[in-house]
Amino acid sequence: MELSGWGRYPRVDAQVAFPTDATACARAVTASQTIARGLGRAYGDSALADDVVAMCGLDRFHAFDTETGLLSCDAGVSLDEILTLLVPRGWFLPVTPGTRFVTVGGAIASDVHGKNHHVDGTFGDHVVAIDLLLGNGEVVRIGPDAQPDLFHATCGGMGLTGMILSATIRMRKIRSSLIRETTVKARDLDAILAAFETHGSATYSAAWIDCLARGKSLGRSLLMLGEHADEGPLAPRTKPPRAVPFDMPSGLLNRATGKAFNALFYARGPSTVRTRTIPYEPHFHPLDGLAEWNRLYGRQGFVQYQFVLPSAEGLRRILETIAMSGQGAFLAVLKKFGRANRNLLSFPTEGYTLALDFKAAPAVFALLDLLDRAVLDLGGRIYLAKDARMSEAMFKASYPNWQAFQEVRARHHAIGRFASHQSKRLGLS
Repeated sequence: MELSGWGRYPRVDAQVAFPTDATACARAVTASQTIARGLGRAYGDSALADDVVAMCGLDRFHAFDTETGLLSCDAGVSLDEILTLLVPRGWFLPVTPGTRFVTVGGAIASDVHGKNHHVDGTFGDHVVAIDLLLGNGEVVRIGPDAQPDLFHATCGGMGLTGMILSATIRMRKIRSSLIRETTVKARDLDAILAAFETHGSATYSAAWIDCLARGKSLGRSLLMLGEHADEGPLAPRTKPPRAVPFDMPSGLLNRATGKAFNALFYARGPSTVRTRTIPYEPHFHPLDGLAEWNRLYGRQGFVQYQFVLPSAEGLRRILETIAMSGQGAFLAVLKKFGRANRNLLSFPTEGYTLALDFKAAPAVFALLDLLDRAVLDLGGRIYLAKDARMSEAMFKASYPNWQAFQEVRARHHAIGRFASHQSKRLGLS
């Protein structure tokens, strides 16, 4: 069947297995070189291969301890299912990415981050144990103190150390499902960086940034801050999303429509600061309110380019390059990261991360090559869960632990068993 990541670029034909238990997963692993796949929300080719194992059939909850907040479940359980079950009981995810339609296994393999990385780290920092199927068919339980080398390679390891079967995660206690959201308008790049510093104690923070603005408006942004409300209902998500019914014409999203959207979005923001109480969904997962929104980019798809820089100094150079290129970045989010963890291929490092969506087109790929060189020169790197075209040379220059990662894979029977199109492109096969 034809598969793609969320960006719908690239597309591949694959043989797909649909196991429902660990025994069937073991048969698939020992039969051929493969990679696990969850809900397909990695943007590029990290969950694409000639042979793919779809993990959504492993979808059982095992246990939840209301005293400790420890949740045990299968790898195919989605974050949406966890929130639906536990928010009414007063518990929330310790870290959530920009979509709730991600499996637990995918969240661990990508070591996803959210708006609270500067406070709470990555998803993997809250994982207590993982049941991992190795390439030789053996199932091992790993954790921060149980085979830590394999654990720290698996969290952020893009499914290349083994197949995650189940996990135990420490949840966050909440009093309400509502969020106290404060929006701060920043007129330019200096203003948004100052706002991040001023509001560094906020639990959740992320900024929409206008990457098409130039001159004095370069980097104009809206910073959204969030805290769990102390009072209010404990309610699951309120209504099903609307959907994009078909692929939009490829010319719908262009520089003109992008500039118009950005100008309107910025103008609709507060004059300075606004605070309101809202459900958690629009704060954490605004795009989930429009199902299949990736169709807006047309049949050819799009790429998301997310990088991190150790300091804010290089952001101006990159924003100027994008603004001058004529290529529209239609969605752009800026966040501040805290310190890196011990996971060998985990993306976040201390600094600023910017995520941008571009239509998949030759001129865009030429621009991304320029951005690659700038990111590397500035000591940054690209997020593997979003990548669809990074070179092997850039990967190995920007992820210094890649050799240690390969050594762990070799010790635990992963090389030759677990591979994706991405891993082959990056020289990890």
